[in-house]
This record gives sequence, structure tokens and C-alpha cells, in this order.
Amino acid sequence: MSSAAAETTDIAPEDRLRADLYNYLGLMLSGPPDELLLSQTAGLTGDDTDLGRAIARLAECAATTKPKDATREFNALFIGMGRGELLPYASYYLTGFLNEKPLAVLRNDLAARRIARAPNVYEPEDNIATLMEVMAGLIVGRFSAPATLADQKTFFNRHLAPWAGHFFADLEGAKTGMMYCALGSVGRAFMEIEREAFRLQPE
Repeated sequence: MSSAAAETTDIAPEDRLRADLYNYLGLMLSGPPDELLLSQTAGLTGDDTDLGRAIARLAECAATTKPKDATREFNALFIGMGRGELLPYASYYLTGFLNEKPLAVLRNDLAARRIARAPNVYEPEDNIATLMEVMAGLIVGRFSAPATLADQKTFFNRHLAPWAGHFFADLEGAKTGMMYCALGSVGRAFMEIEREAFRLQPE
């Protein structure tokens, strides 16, 4: 996604961490990781929470995954012969078809925020990687001023809450995945945390 606005540096540390994880998930889901990203992933550490344990497992998987293996896994999951094992689009998860009403609603919301698809990107905007990137951008103010928690909640509940947890659970159990199954565990745990945090936020 593109915008003329630059990120602001006046972001609470916990929100910066949220944005970093959204960005990371978007990066991993937009294409197979190169050697540097695999090395950085292998260096991640977790803690004794569901998300922390998932991160630790992902780090272990990344440590034994070579770029060519990651590419093979990514292609089997998301590209395949005609289509991959998973179709990571909101329209598909919510309607069973691509390019349906959820995509139109998303495009209207993005246009209202003056967020446009980058010229070299051809994937529909309701791809999970793009939505991860947009959430990160809203948090840190990449597109305009940082979004309020209320606005983040609105975007999350409208465009991610109805399906992202289901997608990450499917990724977690994918037959053609190993490292990406571990990434699915990270994404599923993170979506649960975000959903609960937004649920507890006062209206």
C-alpha cells in the first residue's frame, strides 16, 4: 500500500511492538523469506504465553529452513498448480468466492483513508498480507496521523476479525507447511490477543 504520509515516531512502545508484528506477518505472507529474514526469524525469542511459545517454535523452524525450502513451502501453500492449498483473501473466506463484497467494502474504507494500492502490486487488497500491512500502518501513522484505538478497532472488526483467525488456524494445520504452520500459530495467537484487547476497549 502507498501513501505520501510518513510514519510518526511518537508511538507508545507497546503499539510499536504490535505494528512490528503486523508488519512481520505481512512480510512473511507477501512472499517467501530470504536468507536475512530467515536468520532474523531464527533469532526471535518467546516467553511462556501462547504467543511467546508460538514465536519460539517459529524460530526453531526458521533455524532449520533454507530459502529454497521456504520458497517451495510458500508456493505450495499460496500459489500451487492453478491455486495453492490456501486462498488468503477475505472475500474467499467470507463468501466462498474471490473479488466479492468484502473486497468492495475494504476498497471503500481504504479510499476514505486515502490509502492506495502500490502500482507494482496486483494482488486484491483483501489479501491477508496487505491487511497486516494496513493495520501496521494505521498504528504507526504511515498513511496519516496514527489511528486512534477506536479507529483501529473499527478496521480490525470489519476487515480482520471475521476471518483472519480462521485463516491462521488453517495455515497452522496446512498439509504442505512446516515453518508456515508455525507462522500460523503466531498469527492465530496474535489475532486472539487483538480481538480480546479491542473487545475490552470502551466504546
